[in-house]
Amino acid sequence: MKNWDELEEQVLSPSADAASLLAVSESVLENWAEARGLVPTAKKQEGFRLIALHSQGSRGEPSFNACRETCREVVYHYNLLKDGGPEAGSASKLAMMGFVAHHLLLFVRGKMEVAGLGEFCCSSKAVRSNDALIELAQSRG
Repeated sequence: MKNWDELEEQVLSPSADAASLLAVSESVLENWAEARGLVPTAKKQEGFRLIALHSQGSRGEPSFNACRETCREVVYHYNLLKDGGPEAGSASKLAMMGFVAHHLLLFVRGKMEVAGLGEFCCSSKAVRSNDALIELAQSRG
Protein backbone atom coordinates (compact mmCIF):
# COMPACT_ATOMS: atom_id res chain seq x y z
CA MET A 1 0.00 0.00 0.00
CA LYS A 2 1.34 3.42 -0.91
CA ASN A 3 1.60 6.32 1.51
CA TRP A 4 -1.35 8.73 1.21
CA ASP A 5 0.78 11.82 1.79
CA GLU A 6 3.18 10.81 -0.99
CA LEU A 7 0.26 10.19 -3.36
CA GLU A 8 -1.16 13.61 -2.51
CA GLU A 9 2.22 15.23 -3.18
CA GLN A 10 2.29 13.56 -6.60
CA VAL A 11 -1.23 14.76 -7.44
CA LEU A 12 -0.46 18.31 -6.35
CA SER A 13 2.99 18.46 -7.96
CA PRO A 14 3.37 21.36 -10.40
CA SER A 15 5.36 19.03 -12.68
CA ALA A 16 2.56 16.43 -12.89
CA ASP A 17 1.50 15.57 -16.41
CA ALA A 18 -1.50 13.62 -17.71
CA ALA A 19 0.27 10.24 -17.56
CA SER A 20 1.46 10.75 -13.99
CA LEU A 21 -1.99 11.92 -12.83
CA LEU A 22 -3.55 8.83 -14.38
CA ALA A 23 -0.91 6.63 -12.71
CA VAL A 24 -1.43 8.18 -9.27
CA SER A 25 -5.20 7.76 -9.68
CA GLU A 26 -4.58 4.07 -10.32
CA SER A 27 -2.39 3.94 -7.20
CA VAL A 28 -5.24 5.41 -5.16
CA LEU A 29 -7.56 2.61 -6.29
CA GLU A 30 -4.81 0.05 -5.74
CA ASN A 31 -4.71 1.20 -2.10
CA TRP A 32 -8.47 0.67 -1.88
CA ALA A 33 -8.23 -2.85 -3.32
CA GLU A 34 -5.31 -3.82 -1.08
CA ALA A 35 -7.10 -2.48 2.01
CA ARG A 36 -9.99 -4.80 1.15
CA GLY A 37 -7.65 -7.79 0.84
CA LEU A 38 -7.72 -7.87 -2.96
CA VAL A 39 -4.89 -8.08 -5.44
CA PRO A 40 -5.32 -5.01 -7.68
CA THR A 41 -6.30 -6.05 -11.15
CA ALA A 42 -3.95 -5.57 -14.08
CA LYS A 43 -6.85 -5.78 -16.52
CA LYS A 44 -8.21 -2.88 -18.52
CA GLN A 45 -11.83 -1.97 -18.96
CA GLU A 46 -12.88 0.42 -21.70
CA GLY A 47 -9.17 0.71 -22.47
CA PHE A 48 -8.14 1.89 -18.99
CA ARG A 49 -6.89 0.11 -15.92
CA LEU A 50 -8.38 2.87 -13.74
CA ILE A 51 -11.89 1.88 -14.85
CA ALA A 52 -11.17 -1.80 -14.20
CA LEU A 53 -9.78 -0.96 -10.75
CA HIS A 54 -12.95 0.98 -9.96
CA SER A 55 -15.10 -1.92 -11.12
CA GLN A 56 -13.10 -4.30 -8.93
CA GLY A 57 -13.27 -1.94 -5.96
CA SER A 58 -17.02 -1.45 -6.13
CA ARG A 59 -17.88 -5.16 -6.00
CA GLY A 60 -19.62 -5.76 -2.71
CA GLU A 61 -19.32 -2.07 -1.81
CA PRO A 62 -22.16 -0.15 -3.55
CA SER A 63 -21.24 3.17 -1.94
CA PHE A 64 -17.90 3.05 -3.77
CA ASN A 65 -19.84 3.77 -6.96
CA ALA A 66 -19.94 7.38 -5.77
CA CYS A 67 -16.50 7.85 -7.37
CA ARG A 68 -17.30 6.13 -10.67
CA GLU A 69 -17.84 9.40 -12.53
CA THR A 70 -14.72 10.86 -10.96
CA CYS A 71 -12.68 7.98 -12.42
CA ARG A 72 -14.33 8.53 -15.79
CA GLU A 73 -13.52 12.23 -15.61
CA VAL A 74 -9.84 11.48 -14.92
CA VAL A 75 -9.86 9.29 -18.06
CA TYR A 76 -11.70 11.99 -20.04
CA HIS A 77 -9.07 14.61 -19.21
CA TYR A 78 -6.29 12.13 -19.91
CA ASN A 79 -7.77 11.56 -23.37
CA LEU A 80 -7.96 15.31 -23.98
CA LEU A 81 -4.30 15.69 -23.09
CA LYS A 82 -2.66 12.45 -24.23
CA ASP A 83 -1.37 13.81 -27.52
CA GLY A 84 0.13 16.69 -25.61
CA GLY A 85 0.26 19.41 -28.26
CA PRO A 86 0.74 23.07 -27.35
CA GLU A 87 -2.91 23.81 -28.07
CA ALA A 88 -4.69 26.60 -26.26
CA GLY A 89 -6.21 25.50 -22.99
CA SER A 90 -3.87 22.57 -22.30
CA ALA A 91 -2.72 24.08 -19.01
CA SER A 92 -6.29 24.52 -17.78
CA LYS A 93 -7.20 20.98 -18.87
CA LEU A 94 -4.20 19.62 -16.98
CA ALA A 95 -5.13 21.68 -13.92
CA MET A 96 -8.66 20.30 -14.07
CA MET A 97 -7.33 16.75 -14.34
CA GLY A 98 -5.23 17.45 -11.25
CA PHE A 99 -8.28 18.72 -9.35
CA VAL A 100 -10.28 15.64 -10.31
CA ALA A 101 -7.44 13.25 -9.39
CA HIS A 102 -7.11 15.03 -6.05
CA HIS A 103 -10.87 14.70 -5.49
CA LEU A 104 -10.60 10.95 -6.16
CA LEU A 105 -7.74 10.66 -3.67
CA LEU A 106 -9.67 12.56 -0.99
CA PHE A 107 -12.80 10.46 -1.51
CA VAL A 108 -11.01 7.10 -1.35
CA ARG A 109 -8.86 8.16 1.58
CA GLY A 110 -11.98 9.33 3.39
CA LYS A 111 -13.87 6.18 2.45
CA MET A 112 -11.15 4.10 4.07
CA GLU A 113 -11.60 6.10 7.26
CA VAL A 114 -15.42 6.34 7.19
CA ALA A 115 -17.03 3.21 5.77
CA GLY A 116 -20.37 4.88 4.95
CA LEU A 117 -18.87 7.73 2.93
CA GLY A 118 -20.59 7.87 -0.44
CA GLU A 119 -23.81 6.16 0.62
CA PHE A 120 -25.69 9.40 0.27
CA CYS A 121 -24.43 10.55 -3.09
CA CYS A 122 -26.97 12.02 -5.51
CA SER A 123 -27.50 8.69 -7.28
CA SER A 124 -28.23 6.80 -4.08
CA LYS A 125 -31.73 5.40 -3.70
CA ALA A 126 -31.53 6.31 -0.03
CA VAL A 127 -31.14 9.99 -0.92
CA ARG A 128 -33.96 9.93 -3.42
CA SER A 129 -36.45 8.37 -1.00
CA ASN A 130 -38.90 10.68 0.76
CA ASP A 131 -37.96 9.36 4.21
CA ALA A 132 -34.30 10.16 3.61
CA LEU A 133 -35.12 13.65 2.36
CA ILE A 134 -37.29 14.30 5.41
CA GLU A 135 -34.52 13.09 7.75
CA LEU A 136 -31.98 15.26 5.94
CA ALA A 137 -34.22 18.33 6.19
CA GLN A 138 -34.85 17.72 9.88
CA SER A 139 -31.16 17.26 10.61
CA ARG A 140 -30.41 20.63 9.00
CA GLY A 141 -32.99 22.31 11.20
